[in-house]
Amino acid sequence: MFRHFKNIDSAFKHIKLFSYLLIAACVGISCFAVYQSFRYSGDFRNHIYVLANGKALEAIAQDRRDNIPVELRDHIKVFHEDFFNLDPDEKQIQAAVTKALYLADGCAKNAYDNLKEAGYYNNLVSGNISQQITVDSIRLDMNSYPYGFTCFATEKLVRSTSTTTRSLVTQGFARNVSRSDNNPHGFLIERWETVKNQDEQVKNNQP
Repeated sequence: MFRHFKNIDSAFKHIKLFSYLLIAACVGISCFAVYQSFRYSGDFRNHIYVLANGKALEAIAQDRRDNIPVELRDHIKVFHEDFFNLDPDEKQIQAAVTKALYLADGCAKNAYDNLKEAGYYNNLVSGNISQQITVDSIRLDMNSYPYGFTCFATEKLVRSTSTTTRSLVTQGFARNVSRSDNNPHGFLIERWETVKNQDEQVKNNQP
């Protein structure tokens, strides 16, 4: 009879141990499942799907700090293209310069006003001159803030009789601002000035 009780006690201990192991296993599996769900949720938030031409394209979200030099160079390039790519049309000139002025502070507006007072834009219109710019390179100083930059570009003045090529160098600083439709990169150019703008070559367009 005592052996019978002993067997029951031993079986109870085994069941108790098995129950503890089963509970520990359940807790471990639950913790692992919660961890995996959080990890996958974080990975999902870092993926962006862009709808283009009816197709969903996957993009990966990154910290903006990783892309500052790339975005800043494009911001500076777009500003110079809007400010300097002009055709002999008053409305086109006004529209292009207005887009550029959203990307810079009053320094760009002052430069525009000075050129306008000097009759520069009227000369483009009356002379049927197209002004084109190609940004060759942009040097950034990312070690200080606002970020300093120097832009090296080639400017062309296209007339019916000739094409004048100029070497253009500008410099300034850029600081962070809120993104908007008119300023998608979220930078504002400050203390912008032209360092060099001189003729390099004059080519006759007529045979």
